[in-house]
Amino acid sequence: MADLLYKSAPDFTLQNTKGEKINLKDYEGEKNVVLLFFPLAFTSTCTKELCHTRDNLKMYNSLDAEILGISIDTFFTLKEFKESQNINFQLLSDFNKEASLKYDVLYEDFFGMKGVSKRSVFIINKEGIIVHTEILENANELPNFQKIEEELMKLN
Repeated sequence: MADLLYKSAPDFTLQNTKGEKINLKDYEGEKNVVLLFFPLAFTSTCTKELCHTRDNLKMYNSLDAEILGISIDTFFTLKEFKESQNINFQLLSDFNKEASLKYDVLYEDFFGMKGVSKRSVFIINKEGIIVHTEILENANELPNFQKIEEELMKLN
């Protein structure tokens, strides 16, 4: 897949932890969006990443950014994960891997599992254009949170 940077963000509709359908296009013209693809709920690095984001949500809100955490877990699993970690932003189930395929962020093999999302960040501006990407091949690494903040500051 071609590099998505500075292109229109591929649209998707995924279920949140309440079973509601969330469409990316609904944020266009309203909010900047930070997509956080993560491999699997309840794993140590994913928990660190999402808890760091939770603890810094005021900063994201002040930069007019909506956080959408996305994994291939079922929305039932994500609901339990969200409740157990007091996650204060939306987690979306990409169980059928539609969004992960559109953003080209699937591992071929992740500890024997096929089609698990790579830890990835996509910042989408209010016009629906991807202005920052970070795709990590090593699932034990965390995204560059400082860079995410800097990129969001440029949008305001």
